[in-house]
Amino acid sequence: MLLRVRTQQLAPHRTSLRVTLCRVHRAPREMPRLQVQAQRQVWALDFDGVVCDSVGESAIAAWKASAQYWPEMFARPEVVARREEIIDQLKVVRPVVETGYENLVLVRCLLAGVDPQAILKDWHKLLGEHMQLWGLDRSELLAAFGGMRDQMMQEDLAAWIDMNDIYPGVAEAVRRLVADHEAYIVTTKQARFAEAILHRLAGVDLPPERIFSQAETGAPKSEILHLLEERHPGTQYHFVEDKALTLHKVAAMPQLAHWNLYLVDWGYNTQEEREVVRRQDRIKLISLDDFHALA
Repeated sequence: MLLRVRTQQLAPHRTSLRVTLCRVHRAPREMPRLQVQAQRQVWALDFDGVVCDSVGESAIAAWKASAQYWPEMFARPEVVARREEIIDQLKVVRPVVETGYENLVLVRCLLAGVDPQAILKDWHKLLGEHMQLWGLDRSELLAAFGGMRDQMMQEDLAAWIDMNDIYPGVAEAVRRLVADHEAYIVTTKQARFAEAILHRLAGVDLPPERIFSQAETGAPKSEILHLLEERHPGTQYHFVEDKALTLHKVAAMPQLAHWNLYLVDWGYNTQEEREVVRRQDRIKLISLDDFHALA
């Protein structure tokens, strides 16, 4: 509504005011648009067995590292002759490996005649027994395995990376998570190896603070998840893992009850472990298609 004022001369020095109310039509004001941003959720991804299939590379690196660590033993013709056999068996028992250095102990166990099925059934016990029996030091084995990988990378980086594979469609899913959410790698692998593979095979560049290496820090994955929840409060949390035992440990911790837990069916786990997960509700068994849909 607008007031319009008119003046009218009536006599000398006298003026009459006439006020007229006029309705003026104006275009309606455009309301400001609200920019709604989707909430950034936290995704913690294991590396080997979730993102990367490293079974071929780890088996070859384990044999070479073992030969370098125990040169006299591996110089014997009867040991050299079993190279391909042991490498094939390492691929069979890969589901038991939590940290790379264990591969060297596996090589020794397999050479000593320990049955692969016994390893799959009770590796944790066998690992401790044979570490003590042979007087092995975890930090030395870790350095030996990591050192061999470094040597292989220095000799031919492209060839070393090509021994690894990214699971089908996972690179695209990880790139989406990195772009749209708070994505982290939580792995037992040494960070520099995961970083190199992510960059070359998946086209993903994660800053160092986004890759947590249990091999380097010694912190269990449960501690990392707790740290991430404190770093990003009030959102949704997802932990994707191929180790059933790790997930069961997390599931038993009340302080991590906010985390959605996923066991992948394409990683280094057994049919028996997957069946156990199917019979409970806390951990979800997912396929590659499920992961693509979630991401």
